[in-house]
Parts: sequence; C-alpha cells; structure tokens
Amino acid sequence: MTTWVIKIGTSLLRGDERYTTFDIINDYCSYISRAQKNGDKIILVSSGAVGLGCHKMNFKLRPKEIISLQASAAIGQLHLMALYEKAMSRVGYKVAQILLTRSELGSRNSYKSASQTLKRLIEWDVIPIVNENDITSDEELKYGDNDTLSALVATAISADQLILLTDIDHLYSSDPKTNKKAKPIKDINNSIELNKLELANVETSWGTGGIKTKLTAAKIATESGIKVQLADGRDPKTLGELLKGKKIGTVFHPHPSPVGNRKSWLSHAIKPVGEIHLDDGASEAIKNKGASLLLVGVKKVNGNFISNQPVKVINTEGEEIAKGICSMSSDAIKIGIKSKSKATGSPLVIHRDVLVLTSE
Repeated sequence: MTTWVIKIGTSLLRGDERYTTFDIINDYCSYISRAQKNGDKIILVSSGAVGLGCHKMNFKLRPKEIISLQASAAIGQLHLMALYEKAMSRVGYKVAQILLTRSELGSRNSYKSASQTLKRLIEWDVIPIVNENDITSDEELKYGDNDTLSALVATAISADQLILLTDIDHLYSSDPKTNKKAKPIKDINNSIELNKLELANVETSWGTGGIKTKLTAAKIATESGIKVQLADGRDPKTLGELLKGKKIGTVFHPHPSPVGNRKSWLSHAIKPVGEIHLDDGASEAIKNKGASLLLVGVKKVNGNFISNQPVKVINTEGEEIAKGICSMSSDAIKIGIKSKSKATGSPLVIHRDVLVLTSE
C-alpha cells in the first residue's frame, strides 16, 4: 500500500470549449479510483476555486483585488467540490472537503487535529479534497501556497509520495521559455542540489504557483523522508502512470535521515512572531552541540511576544539559523538580558525539543 498526496494546479483544471473542467476532473478521478481499488490511499490538494469562480462570473481576466479573489473563490469552491463529488461517486468513492489555512497549521493542536482527521478519512476509504481556505486567508491567492500546503499535508499524514502535477514536463536548469539551452533535470538527489537550484519563477495571469513554490514544497517533503515527483499533468494519463510507479518528470529523492513530524512542523508550518539574536557561543552550541538555548547566550530580542510563541533565532551575522517555541516572553527576555549574572543558572529560552535548525 502506498499513501499518496496529489496536488493538481489551477492551470490543469481550466478546460476549454472541447474539454470541460468536469471532463478533466473525471479523468483524474478514474485513475485515482484504480489506485484506491489496488489498496493505495490518496489525498488530493486541488487548486482551481478562484478560476472556476471567475468562469462562473464570466470574468475575462483574473481580478487583482484580494476581496474580489476571495469572493471568486467562495463561488468556485462550491462548484469545484460538486465536480469532484460527481466524478468520484461515478467510480464508487465518497469525498470530503478539507479547508485549511497556514495560520491554522501554525498551531500544533490544529496541525495534529488536521492530521488525525485526514488519517481517519483515508481509513474510511474516503478521498479528502484539500484546499487553502481562500475566504479567510490571502496567502494562497498571492503566493500559490497550495504547493506548500500539499507538502505540509504530506508530512502531517506521513505520506510515502507527493505528486506535483503542473503544466511543465520537468524542472529545467533555467527558464525554458526564455533560454533555448535550458536542460531538463530528471533527479534532485539531495538538499544541496535542491538549495543550489535557481529557476525563474514563471507565472501566468491565472496560475499563482510558479516554480519557486514547487521547490519549497519539495524541500519540505523530502526533508521529512517523502519522495516527490513533479510532472506534466495536462494529460491525465500521466497521473495513472505515476500511480503505477513509473518515473516521470523530475524526481526529488527523500532525505536518508528525515526530520520527525514535530521538527517538520516547527521548520515549515509555524510563522515566527519575533526574533532572538545570539552571540557566537550560543550559535555554535545549538548548531553543532545539540544544545538548548539559554538566556546567557541571547544578545537582544526583536518583536513583542508572549511565552510559547514561535520565534526566529538569528546569529551575529544577521542570518536565521533556527526556529523554535520560546518559553519566555519578549519582555522577560529583555529584563533577563539586563540583569543576567554568571553566578546563577541561566534560564531556558528555547528547549532543544522545540528547536529546529533552518540553515545548512
């Protein structure tokens, strides 16, 4: 049995006069149902709500105003789910709608709740359809965050593979639309190759993802031990081949020593509300000695936050080296910096268990 998370981009669902959005979704669902009947478990992360809403409203161009985009999403989300429900019911499966925001996933309890709900649904042989809640969050509308969302979903359920279906056949060494010498990349073997890969973030007037967010999603998933495949989904048959185990497009190979679920959440799901700046000794201790962060190593703090909120950890060069859940408020840290003494034990600022390194 393989647990898959499949992300389908907006550009793949648009349809035309000959081939409607429902025809496309129906084809995708036929391949998904075959994999389900063979014992696999599948979660879909589907974009397309804004595009369908714009189509319903007969807009010629995608709106630029956030409120108009959110209103379009409200119209399109209902239609999108109706299409998936109709297509999956034809092949004997039920679907469930899951709407999430990055802020919700930034809460450890909400993250665990979403994970448990998704796992229960696939235990029941239901196909969860996940989307960013565009009505309350404008991040996806601006940054194509469904790519990131698909990776966070994959890590939350400990998926085996993440498939990113898009409208290009591979990653390339540079933008193939502007550079005829651009070469397709078939394998990304490790985080060093991924970090060095610099590609143009090509965006259309309808799609918001681009290559940059695909690379971010691949980084999140592979760090958690999940294999990622990026492939051209314009022909739904490609999904059927991928679900059979065929290598298509660009493969991002998983890290051999993946971080745990909590560390992945700390690294990618949370949104820091402040910064803690360290001296060189403290930076060295948390980077290379597996130490917790003590007040004695803190030079200054930026931002206002209470205890148990997420923060960035910054070295003397101004670089982020870690994220963590701070056990002290910003005010308490400021007071402690002024009064700290080597004669007494130094208070704990971030425990190692809730601290994750974010730089190589």
